[in-house]
Amino acid sequence: MGFFKKLFSKEKKETLDNGLERTKQGLFGKLTRAIAGKQKIDDEILDNLEEVFITSDVGVETTLKILDRIQQRVAKDKYLGTSELSRLLCEEITDMLTENDNEEQLDDFQVPKAHHPHVIMVVGVNGVGKTTTIGKMAHQFKAAGNKVMLGAADTFRAAAVEQLDIWGERAGVPVVKQKLGADPAAVAYDTLQSAVANDVDVVIIDTAGRLHNKKGLMDELTKIKNVMQKVVPDAPHEVLLVLDGSTGQNAFEQARQFVAATKVNQLAITKLDGTAKGGVVIGISDQFKIPVKYIGLGEGITDLQVFDKKEFVQSLFGDSVK
Repeated sequence: MGFFKKLFSKEKKETLDNGLERTKQGLFGKLTRAIAGKQKIDDEILDNLEEVFITSDVGVETTLKILDRIQQRVAKDKYLGTSELSRLLCEEITDMLTENDNEEQLDDFQVPKAHHPHVIMVVGVNGVGKTTTIGKMAHQFKAAGNKVMLGAADTFRAAAVEQLDIWGERAGVPVVKQKLGADPAAVAYDTLQSAVANDVDVVIIDTAGRLHNKKGLMDELTKIKNVMQKVVPDAPHEVLLVLDGSTGQNAFEQARQFVAATKVNQLAITKLDGTAKGGVVIGISDQFKIPVKYIGLGEGITDLQVFDKKEFVQSLFGDSVK
């Protein structure tokens, strides 16, 4: 068992490295060039680092926070050489991400034993990969030994229900749905009733990808949550916001609006394999104090990973971190 777990971890790391290659080469690769040929950490290097992080969509606030942490560590630990800088950056960014996540770390796609069923409500605007992410989650939760059910509560778009149906078939899990235009809360209610009756471990509820105004969104999501709690009193256990990593700063704005409209407690950031804007993961996690739970690294059904902070940062820095 230990051999196969080690082998899987190696394959997972390779997928992560390949998925973040454009970010590493396009923007974070500048880090190596910023310190090349220099022996001492000085203001010029810090200025270079500021440019690297801001242009990689980490965000100004988070960038300044990272630089401040670096300066404090340099002063405290007497790091003077550039050879120590890469490791220092890796440690500080990893620590920053860890500070935002005080939840118990479970094995990949396992669920807390206290929740049965464990209910996940997924939110996000259209086009970010929300339904695709749900399908990938369903597949991997099932592969981990869980009984899974999906609820098609995005009843405003026929394409949304059809797409979830397709993913349900691919993952081999049932999908509870109603006719187009049905009450989303009613779909969620029916899904949880069926889940309880069938001893399901994980329920994933898709919701409409509209963000026309905060009040409308909040009212709809609140209604869905209230109705679900008639069946499972503490549902939903997770409100997962899906963001498209390739949109950079626009993902920050989407996060800001959804966090204002509902109680988001987990993030999934998709499409990281097709962009050089992977730094958005660091910035969003830091600014919103919400843990990133999943990252999307490709189109395949297995190309969704539980976010590993240390491996993510090491992949971005590449060979500069040992």
